Amino acid sequence: MFLKIFSIGFLTSLSLVSLRAQELNTLTHQEKKDGWKLLFNGKNVSGWHSYASKSVGAAWQIDQGALQLNVTNRTGKKTSNGGDLVTDAIITGDFEFKAEWKIERFANSGIFFFVEEDPQYKNIFDTGLEVQVIDDAIYEGADDTKHRHRSGDLFGIATAGTRELQPVGGWNKIHFVLKKNKLTVSLNGSCIQEHDITSADWKQRIATSKLKNAPISKGIFAGRIGLQDWGCTVWYRNIKLRQL
Repeated sequence: MFLKIFSIGFLTSLSLVSLRAQELNTLTHQEKKDGWKLLFNGKNVSGWHSYASKSVGAAWQIDQGALQLNVTNRTGKKTSNGGDLVTDAIITGDFEFKAEWKIERFANSGIFFFVEEDPQYKNIFDTGLEVQVIDDAIYEGADDTKHRHRSGDLFGIATAGTRELQPVGGWNKIHFVLKKNKLTVSLNGSCIQEHDITSADWKQRIATSKLKNAPISKGIFAGRIGLQDWGCTVWYRNIKLRQL
């Protein structure tokens, strides 16, 4: 009897592991019903291209179902054969975005929203609003009013209220929502940013930032989603979006 129970339990455990593997970079029945779409299929870089380019740098690779920036050589703060990635699709209107990310020790990256791919914007950070993806140990002890560069911060715009991160090498979950002029960011299930994009406070933040000439400074909240190459190894997976 014990052997039978053990066998059933072991097979059940295997089934759960198998189920988890099937869930990676896929949509549940409910997600499909709710209108979610995958932005990354877990197999290749279909649906993405390098910023201001038509191809994708070879450093962006697939690693166990994750989109990895595999850094072997750097040129300044960029991977020599990498580059920032942006979606082929341009996102307009209200939307909801989810993804998971992990990094190496002292790594730095970011997820960009509202990116306009135009020659007047040389860099992705000249046009897109960045949610920081970073090992916070880089800025340990720094003044938040001067260094808004920690995980979940809107780079140069707003510091996250709180943040609870997985240890380096663990997967973190980001949830970004733009709905009815309200922008919210959650990290690992906790809301860490909440802004009214029509408010005087938000407009002042943008006007005094490096995005003061970007489309969002003119109230244009549309564009591509981007993943930053800042010369550090980083992984992304389960990248999903739905229009609201």
